[in-house]
Amino acid sequence: MKRTKSVSRKTQETDIRLDLCVDGKGDARIQTPVPFLDHMLTLLAKHGFFDLKVEAQGDTEVDYHHTVEDIGICLGLAFKGALGDKRGIRRFGEASVPMTDALASVVADWSGRSHLVYRAGFPSSRVGDMDVELFEEFFRAFSNNAGLDLHVHLLYGSNVHHSIEAIFKAAARALDMASQIDPRQPGVQSTKGSLDP
Repeated sequence: MKRTKSVSRKTQETDIRLDLCVDGKGDARIQTPVPFLDHMLTLLAKHGFFDLKVEAQGDTEVDYHHTVEDIGICLGLAFKGALGDKRGIRRFGEASVPMTDALASVVADWSGRSHLVYRAGFPSSRVGDMDVELFEEFFRAFSNNAGLDLHVHLLYGSNVHHSIEAIFKAAARALDMASQIDPRQPGVQSTKGSLDP
């Protein structure tokens, strides 16, 4: 049975509908008012073999912050719901991915304990019309709502687009690895018998 979850979130700032299949093929249908985030979410789905559909509206006339953060919240809740009690999953995943001049490393643990370490310095504060600081907010919202211990490191990169793309591709591969079913593990990968906080 495929692991899936749909999440809806509507506030005075955003209106989001997100559908996730962890056991997918990498199909993405992303439609938000933040084009560069659409591109990154498409990469996340493709390289993580997740099927992902996102439809979002937000108060982008203010800025992109609320929309980006709330999409991170919904994605985290979707993963948390799709993985359930995390029985049989590998739990840990890691990946290092290059993108031309950039190299990023991401390590993930579906521990049930939310934590983000985000170490990324960019040569510019913007990519297109988007503030790059919003990607830290995205990953924090995702981690907090997924119950995920997530460590994101940009080792180097001279082009901001390439740098962020390397981070998302590495995140995709790490999340894919961590969420895969390990046939050797009939229960949960924890000595305490639970992957809850």
